[in-house]
Amino acid sequence: MSFTDQTLTCRDCNQPFTFTAGEQEFFASRGLTNSPSRCPSCRAARKQSMGDRSRGGSRGGSGYREQRSMYTATCASCGNEAQVPFQPREDRPVYCSDCYQPRSASRGTDRNARW
Repeated sequence: MSFTDQTLTCRDCNQPFTFTAGEQEFFASRGLTNSPSRCPSCRAARKQSMGDRSRGGSRGGSGYREQRSMYTATCASCGNEAQVPFQPREDRPVYCSDCYQPRSASRGTDRNARW
């Protein structure tokens, strides 16, 4: 398939930009069928702002992970308090990070142990 440069208009800044034949070939090789709707500088600015949000900035829109709830549990080995990202259950042991590391390294991962 032969590609030729296309002039497109950025949806953010309304400035024209060139969608080169090489870029079109790259898009096609990745199975992408839509042309870009933002110029390279607006794409870079959007990518930067998305990265800032994923590092704890304001949340919103799709694709952002909510802050995980942490639960307090008592370590089954040493009895110290541990913070874990899952709801502890009575029928399964929970280990603090100090006790979990040696257990998993010496015996392989214990499927019944929860960290």
